[in-house]
Amino acid sequence: MKNIALEVENLSKQYRLGQVGTGTLSHDLNRWWHKIRGKDDPYLRIGESNDRTTSGVSDYVWALRDINFKIEQGDAVGIIGRNGAGKSTLLKLLSKVTKPSTGNIKVKGRIASLLEVGTGFHPEMTGRENIFLNGAILGMTRREIARKFDEIVDFAGVERYIDTPVKRYSSGMYVRLAFAVAAHLESEILIVDEVLAVGDAEFQKKCLGKMGDVSKGEGRTVLFVSHNMASVKTLCNTGILMNNGTLQEQGSVNRILDLYVSFSTNSNSKFLYKEDVNKAAQVLDIRILNSKMNMTNEFSHLEDIYFDIKVELRKHINARVNLSVLDKYDNVIFIQRKNITYGVNVFSGMLKGNVLVPNTYKFAVALDNPGVEIYDIVDGGGQFNIVDIGNELSLNGDTENGIIVSPILWNT
Repeated sequence: MKNIALEVENLSKQYRLGQVGTGTLSHDLNRWWHKIRGKDDPYLRIGESNDRTTSGVSDYVWALRDINFKIEQGDAVGIIGRNGAGKSTLLKLLSKVTKPSTGNIKVKGRIASLLEVGTGFHPEMTGRENIFLNGAILGMTRREIARKFDEIVDFAGVERYIDTPVKRYSSGMYVRLAFAVAAHLESEILIVDEVLAVGDAEFQKKCLGKMGDVSKGEGRTVLFVSHNMASVKTLCNTGILMNNGTLQEQGSVNRILDLYVSFSTNSNSKFLYKEDVNKAAQVLDIRILNSKMNMTNEFSHLEDIYFDIKVELRKHINARVNLSVLDKYDNVIFIQRKNITYGVNVFSGMLKGNVLVPNTYKFAVALDNPGVEIYDIVDGGGQFNIVDIGNELSLNGDTENGIIVSPILWNT
């Protein structure tokens, strides 16, 4: 039987909306009265799902509801889902930052977590002192921490400031040191939320490499929350998909990412425009059409893809439209830009067939004044699928074909 590093059984977390704590004094007294009589919390029988897009009638909401999963030792697990799906709440429960309303968490080993900038740091203490403090919290001896100290400081790149109180660090320095401490001190489980987005691109790449080493090289378990699907795909071998406080699916990372993309495509298949006159420039409409000028979001790999974009510039200022084509993991494939003029502008264009390989893509549109201000960004409602009807590569049994189809003139 494989080693289970983390097991979650019927885990739930309930919050009362609009209140600090669990509710009113009368609710707390009612809970106490039920407890001394050996009965369940009466408020756990009520509450609504955590769907932030709808209104409800209950004061109570389930941030998480009946979560069950097992994670094997050495797994790198990507936890994904839309904003408000319950990802961060789950990590807080696993890290023991907050207590669950119901359910159990079984952990084999020590957990090091990085949930927000400077988690576990004391602002008045120096970087050096905080490294030893964090190690002590994890149960490590001073000798064990000292052995890792130089490696931590070198990775974080803050040697010059190591004896400065961390309250004087920039957010980037803070997160560099916090991640270095969490990743290098010898915990069995490493939990990382989207805090890495604070760092620069070079440091993010360095962090992903370190987490890969922690998981694949050292056999430690990594739980990683991110909206960067490319990072999740690179780092993780398994995935968990969250939706409205429930666990939607657990499985291989490729399958989970495909499910997430399909959910996003279904929910964003149409562009919903809501006028905001306070915006100096705004995207009014995005339409994706086939050669018969019918709206659709599905094309064969040989079809040309047509699109119309309507935007409005409401002030006499310099502005341009930026049209990006992204893959399903939000990696930018290419960007085209065009200046816009005062009033309503309509742009039509065509993306030739047999350029993108079969997969899911989307158009993203941004309006900006270069280097000055971004007026509007739309990355939903422009999604489309390219379907394989038998291209040269797939007919030969190949499945991994990259993104772009580009002929090469071979010489033998």
